[in-house]
Amino acid sequence: MTASSSAPERPRVKLLPKANARALRHGFPWVYSNELVTDRRTRKLAPGSLAVLLDEVQTPMGLVAINPESKIIARMLDRNPDAVIDQTWFAARISRAFAMRELLYDAPFYRLVHAEADGLPGIVIDRFGAACVVQPNAAWAETHLEALTAALAEVTGCEVILKNASGRTRGLEGLDDVNATLLGDTPAAPIAVAMNGATYMADLTGGQKTGLFYDQRDNHAFAARLVPQGGDVLDVFSHVGGFGLAMRAAGAASVTCVDGSAAALDLAGQGAAASGFGDSFTALQGDAFDQLANLAEEGRTFDVVICDPPAFAPSKPALEAGLRAYERIAKLAAPLVKPGGYLGLCSCSHAADLSRFRNASARGIGRAGRRSQLIHTGYAGPDHPQLPQLAESGYLKAVFFRLD
Repeated sequence: MTASSSAPERPRVKLLPKANARALRHGFPWVYSNELVTDRRTRKLAPGSLAVLLDEVQTPMGLVAINPESKIIARMLDRNPDAVIDQTWFAARISRAFAMRELLYDAPFYRLVHAEADGLPGIVIDRFGAACVVQPNAAWAETHLEALTAALAEVTGCEVILKNASGRTRGLEGLDDVNATLLGDTPAAPIAVAMNGATYMADLTGGQKTGLFYDQRDNHAFAARLVPQGGDVLDVFSHVGGFGLAMRAAGAASVTCVDGSAAALDLAGQGAAASGFGDSFTALQGDAFDQLANLAEEGRTFDVVICDPPAFAPSKPALEAGLRAYERIAKLAAPLVKPGGYLGLCSCSHAADLSRFRNASARGIGRAGRRSQLIHTGYAGPDHPQLPQLAESGYLKAVFFRLD
């Protein structure tokens, strides 16, 4: 069936009068469960079902994917209520995303699809050369995975497509956590990715998320500009060495990476060796808070310190505790920065907006007895576009301070 074929008869779901229909018309992509009429018929719809969304006066607003088990009960897929969701439809969306990435990047290593911002709600696709890793984090994506896979291969020519089912939101959608190989052969070894003068090793099958965090690429590059030739740098919550290897490639004499995952640090070490500076790489495995305290006790200082923790505030209920954790990280990290050196602090918590995160970071630096200047604020790169109507799509913040 092609996109020009007639659409099947579909169930219809209706907004409650209190729902913000105007926001949906202006581009907001979600309907929450308390905004939709959830009668017996709607509750019986299988997760991932397609339906026509009606406003309170029965006017069709578009085609939505329904999941009665999720707080986000409906996701807008297409303004055309008669759209056919098949390989042709997916190929059109992926082609649009692909064209922008090909314009921006000179090598096929980037986030290819960034969910709602690329018109594919709940779907994340990262590209690693001839391989793509798909995170279908919404029930409708799981239901249409075959068409999505075929379209992805058609548009990109990729030879390997992997399904990563580790996303936290899959549990909220009632989905499993079983990874799979959808096309080609499962990679037997990590894939080398060249960025910012360094080589990173991405484990597409056993690593965190899809194997590499492309969103920090531009912030890695900024941090690299802060390093004096022959300086020492500390990369905390380093994963596979994102900040540390970029700063070493820019001229640092040594890089120390701290992470709780021995496997991630092993990949960071492999990346350092592949980049040609394995002899100036040190790994410290363990709790980051403890390691920061240990380094302070040892009297260690660095020209640049970066802390890029996991989301301490992944949801609104976790916000206050998360902000306290960000403040504590800043307080522990600040004493490790040489006078005139730089401290970079990052947050991927969408519940903690920039203002609150920045303030928590500044409080922590102040509590450490250091005076600071905020010199730069960074965000995710352009392969992670933001949907202006959806604040959650602008989750990443990075603040860089110069410390006296």
